[in-house]
Amino acid sequence: MFSHVMLGTNDIEQSKRFYDAVLHVLGAGPGFENTNKTGQRRLFYRHEGASFGVSEPIDGQPATVGNGGTVGFKCNSPEQVREFHDVAVAHGGTSIEEPPGPRSGPTGVLHLAYVRDPDGNKLCALFRPKA
Repeated sequence: MFSHVMLGTNDIEQSKRFYDAVLHVLGAGPGFENTNKTGQRRLFYRHEGASFGVSEPIDGQPATVGNGGTVGFKCNSPEQVREFHDVAVAHGGTSIEEPPGPRSGPTGVLHLAYVRDPDGNKLCALFRPKA
């Protein structure tokens, strides 16, 4: 359904340190930097057919977060959810909501962790056991 997800940043170097570490937990390699025609620097990460980007805003205004928006990352185990969370916090992220762990939902138990990246974007690490 999606081709990619891109978030804004006000500090591309800080974002690279954060996302290189956090997305490495999921098996992604380091982000590669690209500068578009109008000078905005961007980072791109690719893994298992998915693309994730972080960019300085093209309109030249400060990057802001979306209230109510979350980018979810699929994890392979509850342990990977915890590691995603802990690496994010160790690299400038902020733990939010409940501590990482299992949550009961309408489709059964999920393992979740929520963090904000250094720019304030909300991220979720999620493991859904197979039924």
